[in-house]
Amino acid sequence: MALSLYVFHLFYKLKVLVLVTLCLMVLWATFSYFVDSRHEISKAQSVVEDFRKVTSLEDSQKEEKIESVAKVPTVKSFQGHCPALSPYLRGASKLTFKATLTLEEVQKENPQVVKGRYHPTECSALQHVAILIPHRNREKHLLYLLEHLHPFLQRQQLDYGIYVIHQAGSTKFNRAKLLNVGYLEALKEANWDCFIFHDVDLVPENDFNIYMCDRQPKHLVVGRNNTGYRLRYRGYFGGVTALTRDQFSKVNGFSNNYWGWGGEDDDLRIRVEMQTMRVVRPSADVARYTMIFHKRDHGNEENGERMKLLRQVSRTWKTDGLNSCSYKLLSVEHNPLYVNITVDFSTQPKIS
Repeated sequence: MALSLYVFHLFYKLKVLVLVTLCLMVLWATFSYFVDSRHEISKAQSVVEDFRKVTSLEDSQKEEKIESVAKVPTVKSFQGHCPALSPYLRGASKLTFKATLTLEEVQKENPQVVKGRYHPTECSALQHVAILIPHRNREKHLLYLLEHLHPFLQRQQLDYGIYVIHQAGSTKFNRAKLLNVGYLEALKEANWDCFIFHDVDLVPENDFNIYMCDRQPKHLVVGRNNTGYRLRYRGYFGGVTALTRDQFSKVNGFSNNYWGWGGEDDDLRIRVEMQTMRVVRPSADVARYTMIFHKRDHGNEENGERMKLLRQVSRTWKTDGLNSCSYKLLSVEHNPLYVNITVDFSTQPKIS
């Protein structure tokens, strides 16, 4: 009896011990779970906080970058070249010539022209062009030409200068020699790419007739009002012509020996052909001019020697031209709308 009671107490204690052990294990497991969970939560919070710090850093860097970009002054880029065909061209225009027109009116209409020079501000011109106009006793014609020519050239986006070469004295008019003078004097002022040799009484009607030089010498007057807008004759190379510096130098310029009217333009064409160059022209519907009516000037009578001179071109062109152009320079005046070059040729040499 005593033995069984002892076994019962022992079994009871063992059972209590097992229960306590189980309770302790449950408590330990529960405690471990909460500790681990807390650690993981803390770890997760740390990761989130780190992410926030990184994001905040990136945002601040972006803001600093944007701010730094905003603070950098924008440097104006170099001007691009003007297009081959200007967007300002209008095409054919009906020309009018107001009898009461004054030089002041023309100046007011061309405020960007300074001392005969103009260049586009929105782009870099493809060519630097010198317009050479031989002149004597044609003030009204010159005024009309300047009125129309300045806006015409500006619409073509050209960097240009206009030179009027005035022949003083009573010697017969020498258009060709004046143009040689204009070429030589203009090059003292600027390194021109292209030269337009332009009669004072011819006004262009269509601004698609581009005043730039070509790979070959260019004749710009295909037709004019007093010829029914037809070429005057086959081989005609007068009125308005365009040659590069190299082309004009290669033919030694114009002859200096054509005194009076006629022949010098045919002489130039022969020189061009002798250098294996050819004359090119714009289309007939574009290369149209209005000729301002006038009577032939005193001192510009027809040159009776011109046919004789033309027969001699092949043997005289090397020694008669730019390299033999002598003149007395009286003045160079920089007027608002053009440069006026006044020369005196003194005596007219005899033709041998």
